[in-house]
Amino acid sequence: MRNYELAFIISPNIDDEGATNVVEKVSDFVKAIDGEVASVDVWGRRTLAYPINNHREGTYVRLETKMPPGSLDDLERNLKLSEDVIRYLLINMDS
Repeated sequence: MRNYELAFIISPNIDDEGATNVVEKVSDFVKAIDGEVASVDVWGRRTLAYPINNHREGTYVRLETKMPPGSLDDLERNLKLSEDVIRYLLINMDS
C-alpha cells in the first residue's frame, strides 16, 4: 500500500449536500478497491484560476489515502466518468 493525495474539483452545479454525497462516493470507491481514506479535507467553493468546461468555480476536496498501486487505473477511470468531478489530481506521496 502506498500513500496518495487525491485532489478533485466538484462541479458548481452540485449543491453542498450533493458535494458531500460526491465525497462519500469517492471515499467508498477508494475503500472498494482495498484502499483506506486517512483524511478528508473539503476546502469549499472557490473561484477557478481559469474556466474548466465553462465553469468558473467549483468545490475543492483533498483526500489522503492508502491504496495498492494496481488499483489506480480503476480510480482514475471512475473519476473521469463522473459528471460531478470536473478535474482531479492524484499524487504519490511516497516518492
